[in-house]
Amino acid sequence: MQVRTSLPMEREPCVLALGNFDGVHLGHRKLLLHGFEQAVVLGVGLDVLIFEPHPLKVLFPERGVKLLSSTQERLQYMEELGVHTVYHLPFTLEMANTSPEEFVEKILLPLGVMHVVVGFNYSFGAQGKGNPELLQALGHKHGFGVSVLQAQTIDGRVISSSSIRKAILQGDIQLASSLLGHLPCLRGTVIHGEERGRILGYPTANILTSDDFLIPKRGVYAIWSLIDGRRVLGMMNIGMKPTFHEMYDTVVEVHFFDFDGNLYEKEITVFIEARLRDERKFDGVNELLKQLDKDCSTAKAVLNQTRDR
Repeated sequence: MQVRTSLPMEREPCVLALGNFDGVHLGHRKLLLHGFEQAVVLGVGLDVLIFEPHPLKVLFPERGVKLLSSTQERLQYMEELGVHTVYHLPFTLEMANTSPEEFVEKILLPLGVMHVVVGFNYSFGAQGKGNPELLQALGHKHGFGVSVLQAQTIDGRVISSSSIRKAILQGDIQLASSLLGHLPCLRGTVIHGEERGRILGYPTANILTSDDFLIPKRGVYAIWSLIDGRRVLGMMNIGMKPTFHEMYDTVVEVHFFDFDGNLYEKEITVFIEARLRDERKFDGVNELLKQLDKDCSTAKAVLNQTRDR
């Protein structure tokens, strides 16, 4: 798969999928599948256009939108799905002020689009004035087709990045996974913490996450990670350490069951299988240790059931 950060010098005929593709969830995959079908009919490749940063971060920074996936993760998913080329372009205020007509003429036509695939709620151009109906009209004018996919649902629930964010913030990992079509994850750099876990017999990797990404509801989770190519099981605590502190920043701590290496300064991704319990304050270290033993057993049982997935 090619990744380009600028428009091509010459038009290269393609079917183009448009969207943010945050999380590359099942709705996105349905859209891409439809794009593949159109590409086969036309005898061209399927390309994708994404912008960085997320347009909402530029247009509405006060909303503090948190992302489900990094750009690299989105690219990896798209490569696995067989996308031919991803155009990864910067989203600026100048781009935001481009009219729908200019967007088509200055962005889509130079890409050589023969057909465009979008979701029912896709918007483009200054102030979001461009909608799927206008895109179809502009496609008719300029000679390319447009497919508009309606909302995809599972058990009556609409699949969307916003609904997945809501599920994760509520700690509903099962729902989030079903909508994503894969496990939600956290990524970050392992840093030094208070090292209390090591003293207690439960050493943890403290993960510093980017402010750009969503952190699940506080609590304890069953997780796994790929470390040096090996799937390592563990449990994760997201919380404020109420047993030891009255006030503390929310931290992400991971205890791996079968790992004894040095992870400091390494970038790791944690895949979340299940939420085990809420965060709580314990009456001393002994009570905390008893609960950690229970959490460990529960997490191992959950992870052993999903080991072959």
